[in-house]
Amino acid sequence: MSDIITERSGHVLRIQLNRPARKNAMTVAMYNTMADLLNGAAKDDQIRVVLWHGAGDSFSAGNDIQDFLKNPPGAGESPQARLIEALVNFDKPIVAAVQGAAIGGGTTMLTHCDFVFAGESAKFQMPFVDLALVPEFGSSYSVPARSGYLRAAELVLLGSRFDAKRAAELGLVTRVVSDQDLLATATDTARKLTEKAPGALQSCKRLMRSSTREQLERAVKLELQEFSERVRSAEAKEAFTAFIEKRKPNFEGISESKTRAA
Repeated sequence: MSDIITERSGHVLRIQLNRPARKNAMTVAMYNTMADLLNGAAKDDQIRVVLWHGAGDSFSAGNDIQDFLKNPPGAGESPQARLIEALVNFDKPIVAAVQGAAIGGGTTMLTHCDFVFAGESAKFQMPFVDLALVPEFGSSYSVPARSGYLRAAELVLLGSRFDAKRAAELGLVTRVVSDQDLLATATDTARKLTEKAPGALQSCKRLMRSSTREQLERAVKLELQEFSERVRSAEAKEAFTAFIEKRKPNFEGISESKTRAA
């Protein structure tokens, strides 16, 4: 089975992350596939809306750690960077249905969606600092912009986990619905959007995002540079080793001069 399943229904392109046994954790191949799908959908006049969800009981647990360690992103072109660019440039509405785990990129990717419906089981987290990393997908800008700096600091600097109700309060979720109604609610919203004038719909999205696009693109560029350095640091090496060994990381004795070691 493919790690990503697609289906067309009328003018809706449904994209399903399909690694339920791994909580739909993202691999390099999946980032590339998602970027290709969005870039293709952007050029396809028959596709007016994208509906995005995950198989099983999770949306996405973020990066697949084993795959990520084999292919850490650099400051330039990378599969992650390709998907970020595709999301930033996508003018058509994206409707997301989120159940269960939405961790790391599973949370930050959602900041590029126009509608985010969360099931009552949804659990969000941006634990980048716990792996000695920094946020990505432009979330260092988008999350404080939506939630305010103090609330964003709680999410980013502490890496705190939060539920669907809190996500809605923070402006990260459109609405919380029952898990049973989640996909039907998202699907109905996508269908309603296809009934709107497609050109006007895209113009509305472009206009709403035009005032923040420059700041978002700047944040993405800075994040990619910083992420590339942090993922190769001594701090990150200790954090990932501890994660794999299921222990608490020990950052004592790791000086800043050592954190840029390969």
